[in-house]
Amino acid sequence: MSIEIKAPTFPESVADGTVATWYKQPGEACKRDDHIVDIETDKVVLEVVAPADGVLKEVLKGEGDIVLSAEVLAIFDSGAAASEAPAAKAETPAASASEAKETVQIKAPVFPESVADGTVAAWHKQPGEACKRDEHIVDIETDKVVLEVVAPADGVIAEILKEEGETVLSAEVLANFLIGAEGGAAPAAAPQATAAASEEAGDDDAVAGPAARKALAEAGLTAAQVKGTGKGGRITKEDVEAAVKSKAAATPAAAPAKAAPAAPAPLSADGRVEKRVPMTRLRATIAKRLVEAQQTAAMLTTYNEVNMGPVMELRNKYKDLFQKTHNGTKLGFMSFFVKAATEALKRFPAVNASIDGNDMVYHGYQDIGVAVSTDRGLMVPVLRNTEAMGLADIESGIMDFAVRGREGKLGMEDMQGGTFTITNGGIFGSLMSTPILNPPQTAILGMHKIQERPMAVNGQVVIQPMMYLALSYDHRMIDGKEAVQFLVTIKDLLEDPARLLLEI
Repeated sequence: MSIEIKAPTFPESVADGTVATWYKQPGEACKRDDHIVDIETDKVVLEVVAPADGVLKEVLKGEGDIVLSAEVLAIFDSGAAASEAPAAKAETPAASASEAKETVQIKAPVFPESVADGTVAAWHKQPGEACKRDEHIVDIETDKVVLEVVAPADGVIAEILKEEGETVLSAEVLANFLIGAEGGAAPAAAPQATAAASEEAGDDDAVAGPAARKALAEAGLTAAQVKGTGKGGRITKEDVEAAVKSKAAATPAAAPAKAAPAAPAPLSADGRVEKRVPMTRLRATIAKRLVEAQQTAAMLTTYNEVNMGPVMELRNKYKDLFQKTHNGTKLGFMSFFVKAATEALKRFPAVNASIDGNDMVYHGYQDIGVAVSTDRGLMVPVLRNTEAMGLADIESGIMDFAVRGREGKLGMEDMQGGTFTITNGGIFGSLMSTPILNPPQTAILGMHKIQERPMAVNGQVVIQPMMYLALSYDHRMIDGKEAVQFLVTIKDLLEDPARLLLEI
């Protein structure tokens, strides 16, 4: 069976790639997961592997060619032997049908060295359900990102080996996949397993995976109120969504009639309602890192306030022209803070440093992490080399992080590294807070709500838009004098933003 070998799906920030090296040639036999070609982008080299045992039939993109995201690189003959490659087109229909029913393994992605394992978060396809090539079938959640696993070809999932909530290792087999089969080809034993599992399921955790349990909690439903369509009668996220829609549609018609008694909500020992939902891997990692930061660092926080009037006046004056000049990029406040922090980091290298054992590491560059709130939790993607970025570059980068964060598409490479972090609780209405360090960094800047307050200016009371700033720092690395002067530098630059452009 012929399968298209495609380039990886590049992040939005990567326009294209270059075919670097072919490790297999047309007619050469390949084993499943054999490394066959490298695609080089401006950031990393991506490896493309064989989707199954077979033969590389035809190379469509030679070394040095430019390729786009998910563009076809070659044609692969699944199940063929090396000597069969030239005669692939002359095979009989019977042989093709035999190949079409080949079973391949769906494996977890290969995790980086810093990631030990992952958790099966949600299956989007069930055994016997038809899948298209590259269709999203399962999510693997690590302590940093959610990784999507796609179908290797057209076919169906024959058997799921790792259920939702189970822990999987790098490249571990998740399911068996039947290439070329049509929907409805699930094993005959599945209905019996479903019935048996349904009888044994006695609580929410037994019949619903993590994604479904979260959806149940958000919808205010119990497992008893939702009919599961997954393997073994398990409730999927889609089942919960269908139940919510059904409930909403039935509410007006059922209003005149006497409401049926609702299923009892879970009760605690003293009879009050409570719901137990497992902590996600990302949330557990965030909790662990925050506790470690407080236990291992001599953390101290210094505060100041800044008059945001000059920045607001400059923004209001030029925001329309800025957006027009920079292809729709909007001018926000965060770019001013990033530029001010970058300049302050140059003047106070200790704030831009980190501690590694008994060594102090001073970084000759400024990589600033910007905290982004997502449905899965707080993430801190990093703007690289902010000393070389303009306001438009910073705003564009932050918007890209925000969009990809909401869509769950931030990669590990986006969040690794960083020499300093900025977090903005003001967008949620926070007036003052104490940010917690992001190890191994030694300082973090907290922004807050802009609020008009009466201020004394030249002996007169003037209403001005003020913001409290908080700098938390590791006292092992940074002295109080440096921390205070660093924060005052940011204040001075923001209150006279022309100094940012003049670098004075």
